[in-house]
Amino acid sequence: QVQLVESVGGLVQAGGSLRLSCAVSRRGFSIRAMGWYRQAPGKQRDLVAIITSAGTTTYTDSVKGRFTISRDNAKNTVYLQMNSLKPEDTAVYYCYADSVGNSYWGQGTQVTVSS
Repeated sequence: QVQLVESVGGLVQAGGSLRLSCAVSRRGFSIRAMGWYRQAPGKQRDLVAIITSAGTTTYTDSVKGRFTISRDNAKNTVYLQMNSLKPEDTAVYYCYADSVGNSYWGQGTQVTVSS
């Protein structure tokens, strides 16, 4: 059974920073893309950032220049460094990973940005 274990989010003031991490519990199989999605109350789950096994990154426009995604392939871990946080970044953040034929989700972690 594959599990994605996310770090705890938190409450931060606008302009502050927070770092999320997510580790794949099982070793020994090939993870392709890893990334983060978020879902605000009453809204759909949307992509925040994604990174391929080769290190190619994609960001949603609203976080470009503020968020940085990275990964440690040896540890099957993905990170999301969030700087200059805004109240509109408030959401539940979900870790994502995929391998050939399968996709996996974390349990979600709450990030709240106060104004």
